[in-house]
Amino acid sequence: MATVDTGDGHIYYETFEMTPPWLKAPETILFHHGVGIDRRIWAEWLPILAARYRVVWFDLRGYGRSHVPEDGYAWTMETLAADALAVADAAGCERFHFVGESLGGAMALYLAIHHADRLLSITPCTSPNRGGNVQWLVEWRDFITDNGMDGWSRRMMERRFPPGILSQDRWDWFHAVQSACAAESVLGLGDMLTGLDLTPDLPSIALPTLLIAADRSPFLPLSVALEIRDAVPDSELRVIAGARHGIVYSHARDCALTLRDFLGRHEAA
Repeated sequence: MATVDTGDGHIYYETFEMTPPWLKAPETILFHHGVGIDRRIWAEWLPILAARYRVVWFDLRGYGRSHVPEDGYAWTMETLAADALAVADAAGCERFHFVGESLGGAMALYLAIHHADRLLSITPCTSPNRGGNVQWLVEWRDFITDNGMDGWSRRMMERRFPPGILSQDRWDWFHAVQSACAAESVLGLGDMLTGLDLTPDLPSIALPTLLIAADRSPFLPLSVALEIRDAVPDSELRVIAGARHGIVYSHARDCALTLRDFLGRHEAA
């Protein structure tokens, strides 16, 4: 457990080193969560990956145990990218595999475009390439004003997860974390996302790329993942059937096994 000072706040991160002692210089996977949750969304991925990879996860600026900016903060992809790289530096990983969900997946694409020298591979999960593809973002501000974070979270739960896919304990935990998020962090990132467009630069990505997508996300139609796959050279796409936007949580084991297979094939090559 540690923090890194970015100059205008701290970012909380954790490093897990559970590889066997005979595995020399294991590669690192850095996890980046999306809006409305914290680093622990990846918890069920760790047992599947930690025996082979060093794992680092962190709380995005504005969430969890990281610094929460004041109202009116100017959110930018550049700042969030600098945060992620600062965590990587603090954790001692010069190059790493990057896995992100939703906004975090957009960050994977952004880093592959602007900081490819730091990356070994990227895995964007249910990720937009441009903000205009993300449905319902424009309603967030009015909905939170009228219904509060608890009401917003309940609506988000319906859009993240199909009925009955989560146990009650898992549903309760996710809702509690999501509803406790700072409203301005949620709204600030939502506003930032609406102006994002990485599309023109996608063909420049030359890293191993695994896309994981849901076939029934209310936020991102499957056509978005297909568009990214077709634009990023030699990228792979795994579609999880019957899933909504929260696949990295609802289908954690499926996703983690897909990633492990993908990384193993590229290491062998």
